[in-house]
Amino acid sequence: MAERRDPDQERAYRRRQLVLTLRAFALAGFDEGAGGHVTARDPIEPDTFWINPFGRHFGHVRDDDLLRVDHAGEVVSGSGRINPAGYAIHSAIHKARPDVVAAAHTHSIHGRAFSALGRPLAPITQDACAFFEDHAVYDEYGGVVLDGAEGDRIAATLGTGKAVILRNHGLLTVGGSVAEAAWWFLAMDRCCQVQLLAQAAGELVPIPDAAARAARADIGTPQIARLNFRPVAEHVLAVSTDLTS
Repeated sequence: MAERRDPDQERAYRRRQLVLTLRAFALAGFDEGAGGHVTARDPIEPDTFWINPFGRHFGHVRDDDLLRVDHAGEVVSGSGRINPAGYAIHSAIHKARPDVVAAAHTHSIHGRAFSALGRPLAPITQDACAFFEDHAVYDEYGGVVLDGAEGDRIAATLGTGKAVILRNHGLLTVGGSVAEAAWWFLAMDRCCQVQLLAQAAGELVPIPDAAARAARADIGTPQIARLNFRPVAEHVLAVSTDLTS
């Protein structure tokens, strides 16, 4: 049974999960300069969302560093700047998908490399089946996403899925919790790595569609994503001496 929290407790929980996600992404090597952003919808004022500050390393972000932003792009809680591209993309997704609590996008190495192919992930492993028929490819690139209209097009391409591959850019994942969005990003980047390795070695042998759908029903659920993120968060807490559990 899901833990019940009042709105203030839920806000604190989402903020902490956001910090744990950023720390996990740092450990995975997903940080690159000032690029990358993870957001969490605020449970008290759901037309606003929390985001990591622009220019701060993922591995150093603490709860007090997080910024709350409204859909006009104004910082309404916290002190600092936001990534303009992060606002353009994430605000559109949070607006288009009321079910989405969190969204994650970084310039991960394998995600970027795979995005240059302009194709969806193939169901070549059990893990990749989590994304079978549940992600899309945004098949255009017009430069850094600073235009709200392009954010809207990305959100439309995402549709009801859990992820979208931004061609020539990288990966973006979403979830009904911060843990879900975080795990799907970690898992998808690893699936991109596996497919790049496999297709460099020879011809891919995909899992049949029916079997891939069955596997997705087992391992592509929100519950499984939250379960898989637990040990990730546990490890982050174990190695982050400045964070308390």
